[in-house]
Amino acid sequence: MNNAQTAMNHEPPTMNPTGKLYLVPTPIGNLEDMTFRAVRILKEADLILAEDTRTSAPLLKHFGVNQRVLAHHQHNEHQSATEIVRLMLVEGKQVALISDAGTPAISDPGFYLVREALKYNLPVECLPGATAFVPALVNSGFPTDRFCFEGFLPLKKGRQTRYKFLADEERTIILYESPHRLLKTLDEMATYFGEDRLLSVSRELTKLYEETVRGTVAEVKAYYETHPVKGEFVICVGPAIVAKLKKNDE
Repeated sequence: MNNAQTAMNHEPPTMNPTGKLYLVPTPIGNLEDMTFRAVRILKEADLILAEDTRTSAPLLKHFGVNQRVLAHHQHNEHQSATEIVRLMLVEGKQVALISDAGTPAISDPGFYLVREALKYNLPVECLPGATAFVPALVNSGFPTDRFCFEGFLPLKKGRQTRYKFLADEERTIILYESPHRLLKTLDEMATYFGEDRLLSVSRELTKLYEETVRGTVAEVKAYYETHPVKGEFVICVGPAIVAKLKKNDE
């Protein structure tokens, strides 16, 4: 049995105590949001895992990061995780995981690798930093003391069930949506949440054309039927109890 196989069987003699996994947030649009610490960790890492190496290349070049970069995305994360864990566990490599934008593992690859690293008692550290849903939530004007983050809803199977489950949610709901599905999603929200449910829809956060549109489902849908639907969207849905109180007042 070689060292790699021994390590994966939890035999202590082959474990290297210096191995570690860092999750490093990257800007969601504005390079000035990159932290000093994030740059340092990337420069010190033995290996950087990127969701898309082509997307990350300009960012790394901008900050003078020249470390080795490998692709780690939803299509290969299960296969590559074993080798990455071996590199940390046996060879003591310091590995930094980044996504195309924002914090890894938030609607991006990362969860599986973190779980595998923890399974072998490897240290995991997530740096604080950029993520799209926090500024969208704070900008929304909806309650921030209690909220639920749903990320992207299922594309087909389970989507209707999820809407029905969320219809009476009394916390602020946060969803991610792509531009080509936005109008369809707003139609579905009118059906399951009601046209009077309050929304705050943010796009192009931190970028030049950042925009937040607030109003009822019907009002937001009407706006985007006559305005460009571009960029990634964060949809904040007001608590159901607010919609109910508004309806009772009428």
